[in-house]
Parts: sequence; structure tokens; C-alpha cells
Amino acid sequence: MALLEVKDIRVLYGKAVALNGLSISLAANELVGVVGPNGAGKSTLLRAISGVVPVEGEILYEGKRIDHLAPHEIIGKGIIHCPERRQIFVEFTVAENLEMGAFLRNDKEGIKEDFEYVYSLFPVLSQRRKQIAGTLSGGEQQMLAIGRSLMSKPKLLMMDEPSIGLSPLVKKQLAESILHIWKSGITLLVVEQDASLTLELTQRVYILEHGKIGLEGKSEDLMDNEDVKRVYFQLG
Repeated sequence: MALLEVKDIRVLYGKAVALNGLSISLAANELVGVVGPNGAGKSTLLRAISGVVPVEGEILYEGKRIDHLAPHEIIGKGIIHCPERRQIFVEFTVAENLEMGAFLRNDKEGIKEDFEYVYSLFPVLSQRRKQIAGTLSGGEQQMLAIGRSLMSKPKLLMMDEPSIGLSPLVKKQLAESILHIWKSGITLLVVEQDASLTLELTQRVYILEHGKIGLEGKSEDLMDNEDVKRVYFQLG
């Protein structure tokens, strides 16, 4: 049984169709990517799964429908959305941002352990734990956004454009951290415009076009596809 199944969903913004008959699935412990140009519907897909936009169709998690649930109920099931452009609390300290990630939890020892895990994954956050988050660099803010998501104890972590605006060196460091998170047992759905990074990082990829799946397959197969490289990824 799939951990997550998105079945023939449709999302409208007014009269504009953002997603139209889109279906994807993830097995537990998979690392799956979603790529496509601006306006293809990538971020809308994550918002639909998170329950923040109305959806036609079905979204199932662990075999049960969640498309009727409120966002906080979806979070309570362990589905965590790390949003595009970080959206950290810029006036809070690093530590306070991480605390906000654990807002729905009451397991004090587990929270303490996850603080240490985040700080081990991103040592710079430990060094800056008392620093105001708005003064961090772009890369450090992205690390903080991911760290805050980890404090919510995700079973499924959805990342929206984690590499956007980052230098090649920071992208590489971030990719290593994402792999570490995946190997810790968390299922990952990563939305990206950087197709090259996504192909190197993930096991499978869905390519979105105009709110629909244009192509899907194993990352290694898509990397070798000349049409995909030329049309979608501009690698050829």
C-alpha cells in the first residue's frame, strides 16, 4: 500500500485551472521529486496535500482520505510542508523558530532529542541559536526552515523549492542534508525547478506540465533520456 496517493485531483484558482486530473503516489521511505516550469502547479500540489486549498478528487494517506481534513489535522498525521521562500519567523531567534516547529508536540524528551538532531544536521544553527532569524543568510534561513519542519516530527516531509536562490556550494550542502534526512527514515517529496539537482537527488521524478503529469519515471532513466534533457532540463 502506498503511503500517499493523490488521485485525479483538480484545483481551481477562481476560473483558472491549477491542477487538472493529477495523480501521483509515494511509497514509505521513498525520495521522490516533482519538477516543472513556473506555473506548472508544483506548489499547488503541495498546498493541496497540506489542505490549504480546496481539492476535487481524492488524497489518501496510509489508505485513508485526508482531502476533507483541516491543515492542523493533516500536520497531526505527520505530513509536514516546508514552504517555498522559507517563511520563517524573521523576528524570532533561531531557537524560537525551531520551538514553533514543535508547537503541536508535548513529548519533552523527544523535542530535546530533535533539537540536538537539527543542530547536528546544521551546525551553523547551533552556533546561531540566539541570533534573530531575519539576520541569517539565505542558505542559513533555508536550513532553519527545514530544521523547523523536522521539529514537527514528520513521517512525510514535503519541500517546496529548497534550493531556490542558493549558491552552487550551498545547494550541494543542502542536498547532502536532504539525503541524510531521507536515510533517517523520513519519506520525502521534493518540489524543485532545478531539474539537474532533482535527478541526482531522488529515486523517481514526476514532471508537471500545465497542471498535469507530463512524464514520470526513475531518475536515472530520465537523466539518460535525450528529449527530457533537451526539453525539460536543458542539460543536452
